[in-house]
Amino acid sequence: MARQPNLDRSILEVALNALESRKAELDALIGSVRRQLGAGSAGSKTEAASVRVMSAEARARIAEAQRKRWAASRKQTAAAAKTKRVAQKRTMSPEARKRIAEAQRKRWAAARKSA
Repeated sequence: MARQPNLDRSILEVALNALESRKAELDALIGSVRRQLGAGSAGSKTEAASVRVMSAEARARIAEAQRKRWAASRKQTAAAAKTKRVAQKRTMSPEARKRIAEAQRKRWAAARKSA
């Protein structure tokens, strides 16, 4: 938004204060609505709590299913890591090492000679 040259600082400060006041009112309204949503419409608190109760068998089934998912995930991750390690493993032949070492010796000799 472009600043208009005829607005002075005091007008802008008054406008800012009004906007901040309106923002505080809106924040209070938003908080009120969030609290109302958090309370739920199930009726009493005991009804809402009873909806969340789960049998031991249901918890055991859920836990077992989660363990199976984690085992499958770890297995897949381990397989991917193994193939990644194999793909990343690189070896250098002795001839290549000799060529690199000789080239480095030549560079150092040239550097010493020029210094």
